[in-house]
Amino acid sequence: MTAPIAKLFPRFAASRVTTALKDTPVVMVNGPRQCGKTTLVREFASTNRAYITLDDDTVLESVRNDPTGFVRGLNMAIVDEVQRAPELLRAIKKSVDADRRPGRFLLTGSANVLALPQVSESLAGRMEIITLLPLARSEILGKPPTFLENALAGKIAKPFEIIIGDDLVGTVLVGGYPEMLRRKDQKRRRAWARDYIKAIVERDIREIADLDKLAQLPRLLQVLAHHSGQLTNFSQLGGQIGLDDKTTRKYVAIIEQLFHVHRVEPWFRNQLKRLVKTPKLHFIDSGLLAVTVGATEERIAKDRSILGPLLETYLFSEVMKQASWLDEICTLHYYRDKDQGEVDIVVESENGAIVGLEIKAGATVNAGDFRGLRKLSEAPGRNFKLGLVLYDSENIVPFGDNLFAAPISCVWG
Repeated sequence: MTAPIAKLFPRFAASRVTTALKDTPVVMVNGPRQCGKTTLVREFASTNRAYITLDDDTVLESVRNDPTGFVRGLNMAIVDEVQRAPELLRAIKKSVDADRRPGRFLLTGSANVLALPQVSESLAGRMEIITLLPLARSEILGKPPTFLENALAGKIAKPFEIIIGDDLVGTVLVGGYPEMLRRKDQKRRRAWARDYIKAIVERDIREIADLDKLAQLPRLLQVLAHHSGQLTNFSQLGGQIGLDDKTTRKYVAIIEQLFHVHRVEPWFRNQLKRLVKTPKLHFIDSGLLAVTVGATEERIAKDRSILGPLLETYLFSEVMKQASWLDEICTLHYYRDKDQGEVDIVVESENGAIVGLEIKAGATVNAGDFRGLRKLSEAPGRNFKLGLVLYDSENIVPFGDNLFAAPISCVWG
């Protein structure tokens, strides 16, 4: 599949930033490096709002030397990559306590700064956090999606772009990082991704954590990649590279803070017994996942089973991005019981609505593919709104009450 021509893509989180700046003193745009945070916040720069980046080592040294004095000289400002000087947040807290005007500080961070041990005080009540992830397919197409909103109402969004077969494989392998999308040649995309992963280990992780076994991190990323979307046993994962359970958990938590993997807890209700309570870990971006496991179009053409975990990661990320744009809070889980009934993605809204999504890389669906969805639908009763088996096809086919086989392309419909 040919990557789109280099351009700026609309970010659907921008409206949330605009709204938050009108009533909140500090707005933080959090997300992985190179996902588009700087491009987004620079749209809000003006003569009244200075742009400052802590990727400038001179500026960074000034901030670290006297964070209070640095903030004192600012009226309204954008501060990029604030995780490089978390002590700045304490100075910002003091400043906004004295002057609570909305929109004073627009920050970006490539790590979850509120989880960093260096940050002793929270900006709770003073700051709104907006997560920005790599581009969603709907952002690439420039059309706001209705899939998740419709699904929570028991409806299927009609796709406005059908992607199947080799085009679907190409879409999954590219993922959502703007720099991956700008490179038409897959070798060039892989080269960028390898350099990006190397920079995460050699720079970003060093900045937020003091690790004794930093050399093990590339191997840990490899292990996590090969287990993306699977049940997580930290002892087994770490054991493959000589790390104990405690150290593995610590290192995985750091990778989570940098927005490269996401922990997914199982869904359950009191009515459900015999549930598996082990979390899963998903890579955030299928393009980075593909490079890490060495998946290519040629390998997938020879062995279609390689596509399954990549596709699940891709669609999990797509749904997670859409959930972040909704006014209603939604949480993402998976369902699996000890009888092997399972559902890849369970979306639960704050009012209790449940949507189940099972992902299949093939072009055919049978009744057996709905086994987990049927079991899931029995638990929440009327709160179960929709169960979909998403597959590589163009057709929507009913398989029972609120159960359908639906094209993968519906997700960006």
